[in-house]
Amino acid sequence: MTALTSTIEIARPPEEVFAYATDPTHFPRWQADVLRVDLGEGWHPAVGARFTTTRRVGGAERTMTQRVTELNHPYRWAVEGIAGPIRPNASVTVEPLDGGGSRVTFTLDFTGHGVGVALAPMVRRLAAKGAPASYASLKRLLEGGA
Repeated sequence: MTALTSTIEIARPPEEVFAYATDPTHFPRWQADVLRVDLGEGWHPAVGARFTTTRRVGGAERTMTQRVTELNHPYRWAVEGIAGPIRPNASVTVEPLDGGGSRVTFTLDFTGHGVGVALAPMVRRLAAKGAPASYASLKRLLEGGA
């Protein structure tokens, strides 16, 4: 299946957009399905760093551990799921725009393992419906809206 890709423009500098959008502690503020994030001891943003998100997926809580696979501040960040039946793989690419704004491209995909193979298409459909609202929320937060 093809990854879900969305692009938005945010009237903030790339450094600010990147710092906020790739900080897992901010995920619950702009991603409605994120209930909590655990960075563990000694967290620092670097390739290989791990974090765990607990999300509401289809009415149930699902905990997913991810590892940072790419970090090119302030332009590109990518993570891969490393445990569980549904493993999210995501990236954020930030490009500067004339006038100081940013074009942000989000890519999201899911890999099913074991029983997750059958669930991955449903999770993908849920993400396709919910992700645009999350990206709009990120835009509102960063541009100073309510």
